[in-house]
Amino acid sequence: MKMNLPALKVGENSRFLVNQNGEPFFWLGDTAWELIHKLSLAETQLYFQNRIEKGFTIIQTVILAELDGLTVPNANGDLPLKDLDPSQPNEAYFSHVDKIIELANEMGLYLALLPTWGDKFNKKWGTGPEVFTPENARAFGASLAKRYAKHQHIVWVLGGDRVPQDKEDEAIIEQMAMGIREFDKDSLITYHPNGGVIASDIFGKSTWLQVDMFQSRHQKNFREYTFVNKARNRQPVRPVINGEPGYENIPNLLNKWNFQRLDAADVRLSAYWSMLSGAAGYTYGCNEVWQMNTAESTPLFGAHLSWQEALDLPGARQMGILRSIFESLPWQQMHATRQIFAGINWPFSPPKLALSTSDQSCLLIYQSTGSKIKLKIKKGILNNSAVYWINPQNGRVTPTKAKGSNTFYTPNRLQDWLLLILSNKQRDQWHYTSS
Repeated sequence: MKMNLPALKVGENSRFLVNQNGEPFFWLGDTAWELIHKLSLAETQLYFQNRIEKGFTIIQTVILAELDGLTVPNANGDLPLKDLDPSQPNEAYFSHVDKIIELANEMGLYLALLPTWGDKFNKKWGTGPEVFTPENARAFGASLAKRYAKHQHIVWVLGGDRVPQDKEDEAIIEQMAMGIREFDKDSLITYHPNGGVIASDIFGKSTWLQVDMFQSRHQKNFREYTFVNKARNRQPVRPVINGEPGYENIPNLLNKWNFQRLDAADVRLSAYWSMLSGAAGYTYGCNEVWQMNTAESTPLFGAHLSWQEALDLPGARQMGILRSIFESLPWQQMHATRQIFAGINWPFSPPKLALSTSDQSCLLIYQSTGSKIKLKIKKGILNNSAVYWINPQNGRVTPTKAKGSNTFYTPNRLQDWLLLILSNKQRDQWHYTSS
């Protein structure tokens, strides 16, 4: 059955995303950079179906891909450009792009679509070649928008893992954005920088930047909350997305020895640190999936599974649990707070993070490690509330109550936990089913 996904827009408070009907949109992305370049349409459908079943809402992929995307043909044997010229798109290649975009809509997935990877305008690393100028970047953006403006399920993502190195690089991005806006007045536009950078660091004054995005480094304990906090304190206010976190099954800090890989616990930490700081969404990534690794590929960063095998690593399923928890709550009416915690929040210790409604009728708290959470909440509120532990590994809910004065002890101190406190009215309205 063909779907017609409603367009996305920035919500009234400028901090979150909603669809055109005003319904909250939870950006749960997956990183599939090489999908357009490497997969057949049948393989794309298999991939989409897996991600739908796990709860993903938006897929991030690239038209002019990173891994020799201009010189190695796609699964159908087609290159994207004639003579490496952005003004001469190859219709056969873009016909395949058309089908992928249409398939995503039919299956109910939004696409965060990168016109190009960053090495096509700034070959700081990667293979390039650099083919963009400000002039042809505008024309390329306009041609894409003219072709795809009828599709409401696209978010445009400029950049592609790059920070502009000079004025020409900046002009290429600005002109590509202007080209898109020439024919697509409505689709959201954001920017994907490289690790440790926020889009608004570079293009904070650009009116086309509607959604702020940052990239965590592929690093354990990156403290994503510092980036969300920094972005949320900027003017103008924009929704913030962690658009490329540390990937599941990638070596820590991309070390060449391929040891100490990031695992599901690292993925959860990054995701909950992002979301409980007030982000509008989160993008999961997997080392084998982003590159669509196969037995015939040259594996990068120690990839050792096929992309099909890696689809079912535990972190991906646990991202669906995260989304289910948030969507069961009035999460877009909640704000990040640390004022509810009693005691000292030591600067070099993993922080306790919390989201709260203004009247504290709904509180969601994340503790990455440790046994005790002590809160500064009036006993009157707690006496008229239901309290639950939620295991973010499997989504299971366990009712509990305070032991002592506003103090809660985690069921197991060796893992991360969520503590949910709901007023009796909120409890009666709470609809959540663990997977």
